[in-house]
Amino acid sequence: MATILIVDDAKFMRTLVKDALVPAGHEIVGEAENGNEAVELYKKLKPELVTMDITMREKDGIEAAEEILTIDPSAKIIMVTALGQENLLTKAIKLGVKDFVVKPFPPERLQKAAEKALG
Repeated sequence: MATILIVDDAKFMRTLVKDALVPAGHEIVGEAENGNEAVELYKKLKPELVTMDITMREKDGIEAAEEILTIDPSAKIIMVTALGQENLLTKAIKLGVKDFVVKPFPPERLQKAAEKALG
């Protein structure tokens, strides 16, 4: 079981992520709807895993992931993204993001990504 921070600007998508991870035994310790909130909550909550949307207002998921990985190089982040963002995913992987899941996703795909990221 891991503590998880869910970051997505769409409430329904945060709910889908939660509905995929809670039955697998994980605890959702926080939710953020933009990159600024994500960074602040990461510092405060120190979750074991972050699921991060790429496209958000204020600060996107790539910038937030970069900031979190600067604060904590051992942070485990999974990008949850729409199709057509492959160029951004390449950048995210180079930064140190552990995996990515394409929306819409079956719950098992997110569970596998979480297990892989958590080692």
